[in-house]
This record gives sequence, structure tokens and C-alpha cells, in this order.
Amino acid sequence: MTEVSSLTGRLLVATPALADPNFDRAVVLLLDHDEEGSLGVVLNRPTPVGVGDILASWAGLAGEPGVVFQGGPVSLDSALALAVVPGEPHASQGAAVAGDGPLGWRRVHGAIGLVDLDAPPELLAAALGSLRIFAGYAGWGPGQLREELTDGAWYVVESEPGDVSSPDPERLWRSVLRRQRSELAMVATYPDDASLN
Repeated sequence: MTEVSSLTGRLLVATPALADPNFDRAVVLLLDHDEEGSLGVVLNRPTPVGVGDILASWAGLAGEPGVVFQGGPVSLDSALALAVVPGEPHASQGAAVAGDGPLGWRRVHGAIGLVDLDAPPELLAAALGSLRIFAGYAGWGPGQLREELTDGAWYVVESEPGDVSSPDPERLWRSVLRRQRSELAMVATYPDDASLN
């Protein structure tokens, strides 16, 4: 990784060697990555809390499972929402459009974007393909992620829009690794408990 390359929109997939329990078998979508640090959300940590329990107005737009996900260990009392807007958004889809997408949605990478949870849900309802709510996020200070990558804590792979809304998040770590066209596909077979091997 060079200093100028941005990993925004890519996935960080925890290696079996990553010892931090916050990120055991985590799949993190990087929402921002630059010289000032990195920010992302863990895509495969559903909680038992329903979206309707904390953000009732957004519950009807949330994909399955309709629960809040733990986006990471930082700011667990704050909510962040990601949504996929399929294809190129146009006003003809029934949503107001501002520049690069519907009002209340800001593109992060490809069809994936951040949702303004203060916007009225009906403003976005016609344009969204899926919505996921996260409590908290994962964050790294300047150079911290680069150091973790050098130490072999993460695999960096391309994201797909379906990663954000996987209906089976507990299997996301294995499925992301399995689709790689390299030796990473073999890592998907790594046992949950290596001591049993």
C-alpha cells in the first residue's frame, strides 16, 4: 500500500492471526481512508436489538435481519446507516436527487452510501435497495491501519454491494474469502478453533 492509495470502499477481512476480540472474523467496510486515519463499520456483527426499537421510522426500510449491527468498538451510542442505491439514481425513481444520488444519501463507493438518519425516510424509500443501521464504528488514527496491515492483521479485498446487506451476516467472513481468486479462498476453511485442528 502506498501513501496515496485510498482503501475507501474496500473490505478489511480479519486474518485468523488477528488477536483483538473486537475484530475476530470481522469484515469491515472502509468508509473513509486517508492520511488522517481510517473509519469503517463491521458488517457481520448483528445485535439482538431491532431497528424498530431505536429508529422506528427506519425499520420498514431495514434489510433482513432487521436488527442493529455493532459497527465497531467506537461510539457505540451513535448510529450510522449504510444503504445501497442500485444502478444510477435518477429522479424518475421517485426520489429527489441531489448531484450524485438521492437527497439524504451520500455515495461512499459504487452503489454504497451513507444515509442521513435525520432525513425523512420517505424521501429515500423509493431509491434504496437495502438499508443497514450500525451502532458505533471502527476507527484508526494516522498510520495505525497501515501498521496493522504490515503486521498481517487484515486482508484487503474488493467489496460488493451485497456485502452491506447480507441476509446471513454470520457467514460473511467465509463467503467474502471464498469468492477470492487467490490463496485467500482457502483461508475460508480455517477452523473456528485452531486448537481443535
